[in-house]
Amino acid sequence: MQESVRINKRLAEMGLCSRREADEWVARGWVTVNGQPAQTGQAVTAADQIEVAPAARQQQDERVTIVLHKPVGYVSGLPEDGHQSAAVLVQPGTRWREDRSPRRFAPSHTRGLAPAGRLDIDSTGLLVLTQDGRVAKALIGADSGVEKEYLVRVHWAPNGPQGPGVVAQNVQAVFAPELLQRLRHGLQIDGRVLKAAQVQWQNPEQLRFVLREGMKRQIRRMCEQVGLHVVGLKRVRIGRVQLGQLPLGQWRYLGPSERF
Repeated sequence: MQESVRINKRLAEMGLCSRREADEWVARGWVTVNGQPAQTGQAVTAADQIEVAPAARQQQDERVTIVLHKPVGYVSGLPEDGHQSAAVLVQPGTRWREDRSPRRFAPSHTRGLAPAGRLDIDSTGLLVLTQDGRVAKALIGADSGVEKEYLVRVHWAPNGPQGPGVVAQNVQAVFAPELLQRLRHGLQIDGRVLKAAQVQWQNPEQLRFVLREGMKRQIRRMCEQVGLHVVGLKRVRIGRVQLGQLPLGQWRYLGPSERF
């Protein structure tokens, strides 16, 4: 007997949409199973013939994904503690003049934008905001393995950032190689063993991190465990999408041929 799953999960597994989007498609009558309109929560198997109406694909094509260079002081998601959401920066006047996307800005492009991954309030760099459930699933889904690359300026502060023994210059010279190896693999946060990371020195005061997960304040907490204090953190890449020359506080559309 073939295993059955809910229709929304099956559509997501097929890479067509997110589960939430799938529920919307079913509710609008855009999905059929074996020639019959699908029902919300319906169970299907691999043997069932599932078809999606062109209207669903057209709706997807109208949804946008924004690449933003987030400044320090903005939160990734909803406003909190008096700090604005980075989404408020998505305005016609802050669009990068060198954006090559053929899209013309429309007010609808700012509705329902959700961050596909967090970037701390005191961090800067590449933040992705999207209306597209497929993008969100690819970047923050449970099985996502998309790389995120960061440049991280650090001080050696084994007794805390305000304690004795802080080294702000040529940190690499006082940082033991075995501690660098611990950053790469062997640390835990909240009782969970972290996935292996790529970590290397870019210059004597700056590390390059490449992660395949994104726990809250992960890099800062990793560094604390080995005596480092983060004084600057910038995300420069998500998958194959680079921050590049995008100016601070400005944004562009994800291009039609770009993939994470």
